[in-house]
Amino acid sequence: MTMWVFGYGSLLWNPGFPVARREVAVLHGYARSFCMSSIHHRGSEDKPGLVLALDETDGAHCKGIALAVEAGHEEQTLADLRERELISSAYLERDLAVELGDGSSVTAVTYVIDPNHVQYCGGLSLEEQAQIIARAVGGRGPNTEYLYNTAEHLAEIGLHDRDLDWLAGRVREITA
Repeated sequence: MTMWVFGYGSLLWNPGFPVARREVAVLHGYARSFCMSSIHHRGSEDKPGLVLALDETDGAHCKGIALAVEAGHEEQTLADLRERELISSAYLERDLAVELGDGSSVTAVTYVIDPNHVQYCGGLSLEEQAQIIARAVGGRGPNTEYLYNTAEHLAEIGLHDRDLDWLAGRVREITA
């Protein structure tokens, strides 16, 4: 059976595992937003950044990519994903149904935010998000790089995200 992973942020442009197939997919009941404070990868404890997470929201949906893991790499992929995504307990690992472009559905390993975790910061205005992202740097580099790469890769596959596009433009203004 094929192992699927749902990518909506950095997994779009840096999956970190061998991908056999990529399919545009929709996850219902969750919204993509910068609702997780990043104290490791894109910020620090002193100056947290922001990373994308899936926030459970009635009536929402998130367009992303379902990534089929190359056969024989499932166990290592799951171990690597857990090391990367579960660096703190802010993300919860879930097996969720995602709808593919042809209308079929697959179950995908998906990382969603724990709204009760200290790193959860939902509800920030776009301007507040832009100010944080423009200045934060973490172990994997500047927060701006994370934003720009995600917005660009979404646009490349025709999945424009108005909030991310606005944030990318605003952050470029702030950092100019």
